[in-house]
Amino acid sequence: MADELTVGVLGTGIMGAAMARNLVRAGHTVRVWNRTRAKAEPLAADGARVTGTPAEAVEGADVVLTMLHDGPAVLDVLREAAPALRPGTLWAQSTTAGIDAIGELAAFAHEHGLVLFDAPVLGTRRPAETGNLLVLAAGPVAHRDAVAPVFDAVGSRTVWTGEDGAAGSATRLKLVANSWVIAATAAAGETMALARALGVDPQSFFDAIDGGPLDMPYLRAKSALILDDRLTPPDFAVDTAAKDARLIVEAGERNGVRLDVAAASAERLERAGAQGHGGADMAAAYFASFGPDGRPSA
Repeated sequence: MADELTVGVLGTGIMGAAMARNLVRAGHTVRVWNRTRAKAEPLAADGARVTGTPAEAVEGADVVLTMLHDGPAVLDVLREAAPALRPGTLWAQSTTAGIDAIGELAAFAHEHGLVLFDAPVLGTRRPAETGNLLVLAAGPVAHRDAVAPVFDAVGSRTVWTGEDGAAGSATRLKLVANSWVIAATAAAGETMALARALGVDPQSFFDAIDGGPLDMPYLRAKSALILDDRLTPPDFAVDTAAKDARLIVEAGERNGVRLDVAAASAERLERAGAQGHGGADMAAAYFASFGPDGRPSA
């Protein structure tokens, strides 16, 4: 297979759109589809072909890349695309779908003769836009060179976790990583909320931990989004983070582990979403620390 591929991208939200742009920049022929077409239309100016159906996006594709909301959404869209999928097509499944969904997706891949790569990514909007995602991938060694141009276009590095995409080893690693991201973000929001409630200047907190083991760039970055009111456009939206948090909790329960922090974080994110912050950056879970309307007292 030549390095210049035809890639069908299904899902052009924050991450999918950025990945599609980088695929075009890398010289690939890119067809995109999104259920809300208006979200895909701007990609036409970048050189992608915007299609009206999933089947049109994947017809004749060397690689299909899925970056949708969750596992059920992926399965629904692939079923729509099924008439145009040819056996042997490489499928880079990058949606954070959760462990339970992997089996259903793998069964679909087997039924249609697709070569499945379990390939979630680590990173948010900015690294997605610059092609600096970390690709976590599991899939057959014999086909890795063929899919490598896609992973190289969207990420700065690929970490291989196994040879069987159906086993979900990359998804398992993604859930572990996201459990840390979600917990750290929730802690940053609660710390900023407590500082506000106690009349503590957040800068005095940062000065106190400066350069020590408690200091971390991620804490400062997420806190800055809150303090500077830069929660939109999101790097990682509240609603998406809430979905991921629930997948993490479910994965723990299925494997005999109680994840209290993840469960509380999921509840905080869902509460922030109900307050109207679902499309804001996940740091907006900060508002869940306050009243029903999410408004801090003066």
